[in-house]
Amino acid sequence: MMMDAGEGPVVAILDYGMGNLRSVHRAFLAVGAKARIVEQPSEAERADALVFPGQGAIVDTMRLLKERGWDRFICDWIRQDRPFFGICLGLQALFDFSEEGNTKGLGVFPGVVKRFSFPLESGLKIPHMGWNSVRFRSLEGTLQKGLSLDTDQYYFVHSYYVVPESKELIWSTTDYGDLSFCSAIRRGNLIATQFHPEKSQSRGLQLYRNFVNSVSEPDSPL
Repeated sequence: MMMDAGEGPVVAILDYGMGNLRSVHRAFLAVGAKARIVEQPSEAERADALVFPGQGAIVDTMRLLKERGWDRFICDWIRQDRPFFGICLGLQALFDFSEEGNTKGLGVFPGVVKRFSFPLESGLKIPHMGWNSVRFRSLEGTLQKGLSLDTDQYYFVHSYYVVPESKELIWSTTDYGDLSFCSAIRRGNLIATQFHPEKSQSRGLQLYRNFVNSVSEPDSPL
């Protein structure tokens, strides 16, 4: 286990054998969290917030989550409405099913993960990679401080996108070609983004800072 500390709430960054852990860890330290990389669920039980970073293939991710008991732990954590931040694959794994490898996800939320599909003449590349604008449905509460409704850009790298069954779950959307896809979800104390805040410079750090501040002030509305 790797551990480091800032001055704020304890944020456990789960290490299931994959994921961009170091940059996420540094980003949360930079915004004042006591950020810890944890390998076992028992190491995260007393944390104030849980972060699920993800990159790579969901087939391997789900296998590793189950092997280490993270699948049950994550579902229980979210069921208790404890602060949670999912990133990229950490968003996709929350849904029922992914077209990537025809893989069953955690099933926290009804919905599917679909692969981008564009005609060759469109010129659109897969994966969708680079900077793109994010349109938030609303900017109210602690989580939205310092962000713009629809002009901020964040960094993406993905070939799949989530299609939640409930539109109320969608917090932001992003356009790629003619497709408008869900780029972030929110419910209670949970947020999960398709984009990578830790790679998104000042805007991404602001979002992490807002999340940490919301954990520090649990009575403040997200």
